[in-house]
Amino acid sequence: MPIDLAREKYSGSVYTVELGGTSAAGGTRDSVIKIGGETTLPFLFEEGSMPNSPVVGLEIFDCEPTDWPDGLKNEIGDALKDPIKWAKKCVGDFGSKFLCVRLISAHPDWGGRSANDAIAFLKSLLQEVKVPLVIIGCGDAQVDNELLAKASQATKNEKCILGIASQNNYKTLTASCLADGHSIIATSPVDVNIAKQVNILISDMGLDPKRIVMDPTTASLGYGMEYVYSIMERARLSALAGDKMLSMPFILFIGQEVWRVKEAKDSTPLGIKWEIATAAAMLQSGADILVMRHPVAAQATSKYIDGIMKR
Repeated sequence: MPIDLAREKYSGSVYTVELGGTSAAGGTRDSVIKIGGETTLPFLFEEGSMPNSPVVGLEIFDCEPTDWPDGLKNEIGDALKDPIKWAKKCVGDFGSKFLCVRLISAHPDWGGRSANDAIAFLKSLLQEVKVPLVIIGCGDAQVDNELLAKASQATKNEKCILGIASQNNYKTLTASCLADGHSIIATSPVDVNIAKQVNILISDMGLDPKRIVMDPTTASLGYGMEYVYSIMERARLSALAGDKMLSMPFILFIGQEVWRVKEAKDSTPLGIKWEIATAAAMLQSGADILVMRHPVAAQATSKYIDGIMKR
């Protein structure tokens, strides 16, 4: 006697967000990446659709990183000293589909480079690499208000994703994204209610919800993973139930979290495995964009996505 499997059917869906502006949109990127669009929980193809595969990209800084462990720096080599060469290597040698550019040199603790100098680098990067860009500020709220506004203007029509906006610091960045055609990263401290509130605040300023990507804040493999997973799952279930203010795709900064833990610093092979395992867990909880640091881990994760997306 055949057994009928219990399957859920949902009324809602995740918004589709586009990254990358080609010449047709007035930009210079050579491709467009679409994320989101799910009508089911991750990879449950019998219950709904996942029209767009999750995507993996590598992270670069606009200066040489001083706090990365040797095992991570050695994989990239001397290119770390030249951010343009670093970017080209990520795209040409490691096959990164997009780049996450962190303008860290403007932070007071990283040299306090002027916003104009950071933007000059960004303009050079636009000329040298043509993949879509995620652009992140330095992390100092006061500096980022000026820095990201100028970054937005410099990349007008490139359809970047800019961040990071929080409930205490979202107005300037939202206005810039509105003016220049970008999407925005809305961050929250592993809290569904705060995540929804930030999305509402940004939407109330007039930015289309389909141009918001959520950063729920993640943890690396180990303590805290279960909590992060459950928060993301709750948000995704709310989206599928029809909550429009939680229907945004997720972006997760996997590499940043993994390579600052003791296990990754002490052993490069273990660090690579931690980054892959963290990425795999986050994919199962609904991640749409993964920002990673070790090329081997990024390539392995991309291969995993290709395999699991096969119907």
